[in-house]
Amino acid sequence: MTVLDSRASWARLGLSLLISLIGNVGMWAIIVILPAVQAEFGTDRADAAIPYTLTMVGFALGNFLIGRAVDRFGVAWSLAASAVLMAAGYAAAAFAPNILTLSALQLLIGFGTATSFGPLIADVSQWFLRRRGIAVAIIASGNYLSGAIWPLILADILAGPGWRTAYLVIAATTLLVMLPATWLLRKPLPDSALMASEAAATLKARTAGLSPRALTWLLAAAGIGCCVAMSMPQVHIVAYCTDLGYGPAVGAEMLSLMLMGGVASRLVSGLLADRLGGVMTLLIGSTLQMLALALYLPTTGLTSLYLVSLVFGLSQGGIVPSYAIIVREYLPAREAGARVGFVIMATIVGMALGGWLSGLIYDLTGSYRWAFLNGIAFNALNVAIMVAILLRSRPRAPRAALAA
Repeated sequence: MTVLDSRASWARLGLSLLISLIGNVGMWAIIVILPAVQAEFGTDRADAAIPYTLTMVGFALGNFLIGRAVDRFGVAWSLAASAVLMAAGYAAAAFAPNILTLSALQLLIGFGTATSFGPLIADVSQWFLRRRGIAVAIIASGNYLSGAIWPLILADILAGPGWRTAYLVIAATTLLVMLPATWLLRKPLPDSALMASEAAATLKARTAGLSPRALTWLLAAAGIGCCVAMSMPQVHIVAYCTDLGYGPAVGAEMLSLMLMGGVASRLVSGLLADRLGGVMTLLIGSTLQMLALALYLPTTGLTSLYLVSLVFGLSQGGIVPSYAIIVREYLPAREAGARVGFVIMATIVGMALGGWLSGLIYDLTGSYRWAFLNGIAFNALNVAIMVAILLRSRPRAPRAALAA
């Protein structure tokens, strides 16, 4: 029986999903504590968003650099090292005396968190062939599931002991859960299975009439555009609800609802990608995300905000995983790892830029209206790039595909 798509593959996927639920908390914890950090340190909204921005900078660098470490040392050792790094970062951040120290520590936390996203997605994708699309969607959903579960847990701690205690809880959980689980992922994929996977991928290759470098940079630009837009509600929904008088607990609930919708969206997008391809799947998600952002503009009522947040989550969840599928469809198989890491890094840069930019726009205008409009404009750039790639797309010649 082949190793690919086997029972061992699905067991590895389940274990990886558990690790992802714990490891990806680094992306979301800082969002939930943002109002408390701003109040304690007495900063404006843009400065309070700097820890999140540096978290995403670290996350971007980690996806790019740790991916190379995974190729050399394996995903298990990389995850174990990242778990120790994250735990130390959370514990130290719990005693941060000012926002600059917290920001520097969030850079380390973000770097370690990255192992639970791009490198883990790459590892899982190698263990599947026929069901690769849905497998990638499931492991990518771990990021959103983490964002849906952890804000609810942290909200109770924030209401009591405070954000510093919440960070100590995360530090302990990271060590106690991630380290034992990573030990079970130390078995590598056999070389014969990896070669079969890559050979099948080349037969399905497509071309957009661009050089690999040009297409990679174009995808990176598209990733920045979609994720500047995506970051506006994800990063600022808690603060937005606080400004409207609903409180941070309501904002945390909306973030969880948004991310649960994102989980459903990622799973559906995985199935769509197997049928329609990565570009069309991404284009559908990006267009729906832009429409959902527009719905926030007239919305201030509590019930309507819950509904719009759910619609937003259902719209955008499958966008980022689609980039990995596009790279596998359009670019040489031997370069897929590095190019997936680069494009995902660009999407995270977009999240970091968008989180800070939205805070700056809020400080300049006194409301989030122009921040939403800014997100819509960046989203339009993403849609335009995807349309251009789709119009130029065609199947790659069989001989060229095999040569890649």
